[in-house]
Amino acid sequence: MTRVGRDFGDTMQKDAVPAVSADVIFSSSRFPIYKIGANNQIVEAKDEQKVLSMKEVVARETAQLLEQQKRLSVRDLASKFEKGLAAAAKLSEEARLREAASLEKHVLLKKLRDALESLKGRVAGRNKDDVEDAISMVEALAVQLTQREGELIQEKAEVKKLANFLKQASEDAKKLVDEERAFARAEIENARAAVQRVEEALQEQEQMSRASGKQDLEELMKEVQEARRIKMLHQPSKVMDMEHELRALRAQLTEKSKNSVRLQKELAMSKRGLEQNSQLYELDGPEALGSYLRIQPCSDDAPELSKCSIQWYRVSSQGGKKELISGAIKSVYAPEPFDVGRILQADIILEGQWLTLTTAGPIDPAAGLGSYVEALVRKHDIEFNVVITQMNGVNHPSESIHVFHVGKMRIKLCKGKTTIAKEYFSTSMQLCGVRGGGNAAAQALFWQAKQGLSFVLAFESERERNAAIMLARRFAFDCNIMLAGPDDRAPLETNGAP
Repeated sequence: MTRVGRDFGDTMQKDAVPAVSADVIFSSSRFPIYKIGANNQIVEAKDEQKVLSMKEVVARETAQLLEQQKRLSVRDLASKFEKGLAAAAKLSEEARLREAASLEKHVLLKKLRDALESLKGRVAGRNKDDVEDAISMVEALAVQLTQREGELIQEKAEVKKLANFLKQASEDAKKLVDEERAFARAEIENARAAVQRVEEALQEQEQMSRASGKQDLEELMKEVQEARRIKMLHQPSKVMDMEHELRALRAQLTEKSKNSVRLQKELAMSKRGLEQNSQLYELDGPEALGSYLRIQPCSDDAPELSKCSIQWYRVSSQGGKKELISGAIKSVYAPEPFDVGRILQADIILEGQWLTLTTAGPIDPAAGLGSYVEALVRKHDIEFNVVITQMNGVNHPSESIHVFHVGKMRIKLCKGKTTIAKEYFSTSMQLCGVRGGGNAAAQALFWQAKQGLSFVLAFESERERNAAIMLARRFAFDCNIMLAGPDDRAPLETNGAP
């Protein structure tokens, strides 16, 4: 066993790697404690609690920096990289000290082996075997020390690479800090310039408002002085007399206008009566959009209208072309926007006799309806509250409130969140005023959404009913669709303007 240990020690001494640095010192004055492990392997005794080396600490912090790079600010990154660079420098210094310590250990181990070799020749027996064992242990320590030097060289290269990386990162972070600082300064300058421009504009506006206010005040004072002068020239009693006289003249003018319209209507009816030699019936009601016309008997000899056949027509006020209003066969008819500017005619057939009643003049538009529709056109979707009175020609018993939506592309009828009907503008869609009787005819319209689905809807007012018709026809016209009633061939026009 002694000879094998000596041969193994000689071989390990020949294969040992020489130290690569001469300036190596121990980082600690305490020599490490070694123990002989299994198979005569020499191991270094370690503490129970593992203490992280400076290299591991720097590597861990560098990894954390790379993970947190997106969350940290540029200034924080620069500070962290500078700290990492300082730690890398400290680690490099520690590696240098460990190299010096390794060299000193080699020197000590060589001296110790030489001393043991010289001691080996002087002793014999059991002492000689102990000396040989000690020499083998020293040679094993030399081999381990050589291996540690190799690891130290590799660690030093890694530390150098890490230091270069941290140095480059620190320089990049400093550049970023400088760029951010320059950008912030530029933003501050721009903000200051903008604030200055706003302040100058406010000062200029304030000066202009002061000048205009002063001018307006001077004009107001002149008007007040003129009013005082007029008041001094005229006595209050005379002014009151003039006001009363003006009111009386206005009332007389209004009454005379009504009488003139009534006389013109009676004159037109008298002319038609003389031509027909009959005055059995007459048209009653305002001849304007938003009202309704009713055929009434004007003689006790007039038969009941229920026994007569009635048909309403539109007649052009210029060419006299007569156009049949499909479905208008009742004694009551409510004009719709298509009728504005046209004369309405009702033909009555009774026992072979043919009677014709016409309005005194064209149907007048509704006051303010045009501007009301123009205001609604700006919206994307217009809603109207309605009640369904008929559905597919059958009376609808419910009187619950529904919402009639007129949109740019389609018409929709809803009750709460439930959609009753929703159809886009098409050639099969029809929309017009109700052509039946009743005092609510002026507030109702007929809507055929598609073939087999139709409604009669009652609106809250005549104005909303006519506005809904005009809006739907206007939006349909934008989609190249003529939206009218059954068998209507009238050109699509936006009537009803004042």
